[in-house]
Amino acid sequence: MLQPLVSVITPSYNQAAYVEQTLLSVLNQDYPAIEYIVIDGASTDGSADIIRRYADRLSYWVSEPDRGQSHAINKGFARARGEIVAWMNSDDLYTPGAVAEAVALLTSRPDVGMVYGNCLRIDADSAITSWHQSRQHDLIDLLSFSILSQPAVFLRRELVERVGGLDESLHMLFDHLLWLRAAAQVPILYHDRYWACAREHAEAKNFARWQHYGDEATLILNMLDRDPAFTEIIAAHCQRIWAGRARFAGTYLAVHGEARAALREFTTAYRLHPKTMSGSGPLLAMVALGGTGLLRSGDSFRLFQRLRRRAMRRPEVAVWPELH
Repeated sequence: MLQPLVSVITPSYNQAAYVEQTLLSVLNQDYPAIEYIVIDGASTDGSADIIRRYADRLSYWVSEPDRGQSHAINKGFARARGEIVAWMNSDDLYTPGAVAEAVALLTSRPDVGMVYGNCLRIDADSAITSWHQSRQHDLIDLLSFSILSQPAVFLRRELVERVGGLDESLHMLFDHLLWLRAAAQVPILYHDRYWACAREHAEAKNFARWQHYGDEATLILNMLDRDPAFTEIIAAHCQRIWAGRARFAGTYLAVHGEARAALREFTTAYRLHPKTMSGSGPLLAMVALGGTGLLRSGDSFRLFQRLRRRAMRRPEVAVWPELH
């Protein structure tokens, strides 16, 4: 039987320390029908030389200036021929067999437009630091900023085209807006398997530009509130949705040591929708410690990692031999 073509896009910019591992995690998948597209933004750190070594195994690659990550991914989407598409940032990894499992799930469920799995967290040295187990989310969950692990998401290309690809005006949450627009159109499906590894390091966007997440979450809700596809559902679940935004923003503030600002966001979340703050004990403990002045930003993040590890069950998951 002819297997669906999968287009994987890697946007890259100055990730020479990690890009080879990313490339190999895609190229070494056991699924035979992968079209791999790499869009480098004119890196100056030798990334292009690393990518060039694998040129004969890539369907297309380029190193040229672009307008940022979302623009690079959209460039890849424009070239993609696969029935199924995904993108893998140049510091993240797939786990072995991930693509084949995602394809099998989408093939078995023609009504589903997007599938997603779980994601390991790794550090700059590729050591596994924690494991993030997701769950089945609906549109209201996503509007309330339940966040999917982007490297573990696969979509039908037709759906991406239908919703217009990534919004290039956003820099932090363009992926989440895509999931929202997809979930408003068709069912999305969670699969309890670890499909990817997301790398957490000082240069990663979610650390270097963490202050912008709350603002972009607000921007997205204001944008969707004017969209007829979302206006009614936002009005019906307004308090829960805005409480989710506050908890989401507060989490980034707490992790980065901004205890007072985090407490304001968490208080807003509780006032709007108390259930939103259930299970937030580790975050509130971190805010309390941060308020004493005993925790610096880096200390807050390390504490968050330890609390997160204790709260989640350790999975049995295959990873590449170099990960430990």
